[in-house]
Amino acid sequence: MIDIKNLRDNIDATSEALLRRGYKLEAKKFKSLDSERKALQVNVETLQSSRKKLSEEFGKLKASGSDTASLKEEIDTINSDLKRENELLNSLLESINEYLLDIPNIPDQSTPDGSNENDNVVIRKVGDILSTNTVDHIDLTKKIDTDLASKLAGSRFAVLKGSLAKLQRALISFMLDIAHKNGYEEYYLPYMANRDSLIGTGNLPKFEEDLFKTSDNLYLIPTGEVPLTNIYRDILINEDQLPIKLTSHTPCFRSEAGSYGRDTKGLIRQHQFEKIELFKISNPSSSMAELDGLLENAEEILQLLELPYQVIQLCAGDIGFSSCKTFDIEVWMPSQNKYREISSCSNFSDFQARRSNIKIKTKDGKHFAHTINGSGLAVGRTLIALLENRYDGSSTIKLPKILEPYFGSLDLDI
Repeated sequence: MIDIKNLRDNIDATSEALLRRGYKLEAKKFKSLDSERKALQVNVETLQSSRKKLSEEFGKLKASGSDTASLKEEIDTINSDLKRENELLNSLLESINEYLLDIPNIPDQSTPDGSNENDNVVIRKVGDILSTNTVDHIDLTKKIDTDLASKLAGSRFAVLKGSLAKLQRALISFMLDIAHKNGYEEYYLPYMANRDSLIGTGNLPKFEEDLFKTSDNLYLIPTGEVPLTNIYRDILINEDQLPIKLTSHTPCFRSEAGSYGRDTKGLIRQHQFEKIELFKISNPSSSMAELDGLLENAEEILQLLELPYQVIQLCAGDIGFSSCKTFDIEVWMPSQNKYREISSCSNFSDFQARRSNIKIKTKDGKHFAHTINGSGLAVGRTLIALLENRYDGSSTIKLPKILEPYFGSLDLDI
């Protein structure tokens, strides 16, 4: 959520900044709502002041034994008016809050201009592209069974068998160990979240169609970012505790509304997938440096796995709703002859902290924190990249040496 005070004081500048990401702010609507709010607050304060004054007079009259009937009637009228005005004000404040919840974060000045993914900027490419493989992962092995998954659950699911199920488990342990080595505290989390948690991260109310909702008004989490962020909802953090660094392995559940094509048949785009989340809470003054550090931590996984990748910075028109600055890591997928996203690392500035009420206590007072998160990494896509980049036409793939302690050997039977 953006700062309402900044919106009031700098609405034109805020409108211009949001246009960079293609969002047109309804400035007239906000000015009208805010003007009405001011008038109602004046009415409420005036009625409260009158009630206080009359109540004092009522007390004096009663103490002296004088008649208080007419004064009591006047106070009752004010109470009735005050109740009505308070109800109107609370309803209006709710409308203002709904208005604010729909506004995306303001792009950081360092986020490049652009309207879509075609305007994203390649920052660096790492690793040589050596594979000449053209076989897609779903054709490369029979141990990814989408037909069985369809029988068990439906489309956009997959069953991993034998050595591939073991490799997925090995990758999860490997990624968590690297996160732990880099100072992230591991959490085991609920795979469902309540509405307040999803509002806090910016998933609700705007993106409800992307979520799976249960019969108990809970939602399956779209990412571990949701529960990790909300661990600190309504918490005041001492400055000396920062940065806070957390990690978790969770399945992630997404409806993938509107997606279609070959991506939905394999492990690229599913309703359920595994991911390691890296999450930080930072002082605003150091949050960009913390984003760079988190990006390095995510890149390290691909370097250790000897997978070629590139880092791109997303333009203002392509960053996520809650983000002010985002770097995507894209791993090379030989069968598609292109890089595909495997991690998105974002700085949300104080946007999520305002929605979740996460504050820092400093010597200068209380301030909203900054939150940063990214994937370290998406497990299914990492597994695909290993298969496709190391496939040489045989029935066995040689895994990178770093995985031997986790997998038990370097030979992966496909």
